[in-house]
Amino acid sequence: MHHPRARALLAAPLAALVLLATACGAGDDDEAATNDSATGGDPQSIVSLTPTTTEMLFAVGAGEQVVAVDERSDFPSGAPVTELSGYTPNLEAILGYGPDLVVMSDDNDDVVAGLERSGVEVLVLPAAATLDDTYSQLEQVGAATGHVGEAAELVAQMQVDIEEIVASVPRRETPLTYFHELDNTYYTVTDDTYIGEIYSMLGLTSIATGSDPYPQLSEELILEADPDVVLLADGQCCGVTAESVEQRPGWDQMTAVRDGHVYVVDEDLASRWGPRVVDFMREVAAIVTAIPASSPAPQPAP
Repeated sequence: MHHPRARALLAAPLAALVLLATACGAGDDDEAATNDSATGGDPQSIVSLTPTTTEMLFAVGAGEQVVAVDERSDFPSGAPVTELSGYTPNLEAILGYGPDLVVMSDDNDDVVAGLERSGVEVLVLPAAATLDDTYSQLEQVGAATGHVGEAAELVAQMQVDIEEIVASVPRRETPLTYFHELDNTYYTVTDDTYIGEIYSMLGLTSIATGSDPYPQLSEELILEADPDVVLLADGQCCGVTAESVEQRPGWDQMTAVRDGHVYVVDEDLASRWGPRVVDFMREVAAIVTAIPASSPAPQPAP
């Protein structure tokens, strides 16, 4: 069981992107018509049950087709937020919006079967394990909604932006070590996570290792590891600040605290694997770039 605040950061690899077509006697020809933009059969009433899938839908140009999103979807501001829950989905409430496509990340409470029985298509996009998974899912969303071209353009632009961001970060002989705080009970991430991949690309390496990608560390272990950077993903939820971290017993001697390298990061950007991962990478790149790199050892005179 993963820590609750780490659910959106997928620990297990993405096995597949599953598009579950309608049941209730629909034939292959009908299914093809539903997903082929050339036939005019694109979904017109889409319900999204996770913040990330909501962001993906709007990013590929399907926003006008979205009739409802779950209560946690807060971006973009124009999304039609409702009281629908993705964690504890209510089949009748979802069907009340008359969807012809529901997009979600988890089949909680076996809601997929109920939607299928009602003739509703379901696109299940599990939390991504890698950036490549994000690109693939955006393309899946584009294909399912009739926005193949827009999705391809978005992915291409994201790849260009990310390449530029990574190139902007100064090269170091040794990566900076970091502690990414998911909450004030010291749950964190290893390099073997979605966000860990992003940090690695930007010249960071986690102090957390081991088989559990989302371990809970002891305070003693954190202090002993003495990270160069502390990234707080619990500022919005829990009010943790750089100042409050400094007040923790012994933390004032930590390199990150002593050098002023404790940062609150946007926890929504840090926990969603959609198109705004570019914004998160830009935020972290600015942090890393502001930390002086060690001067290279002087070369002996010829």
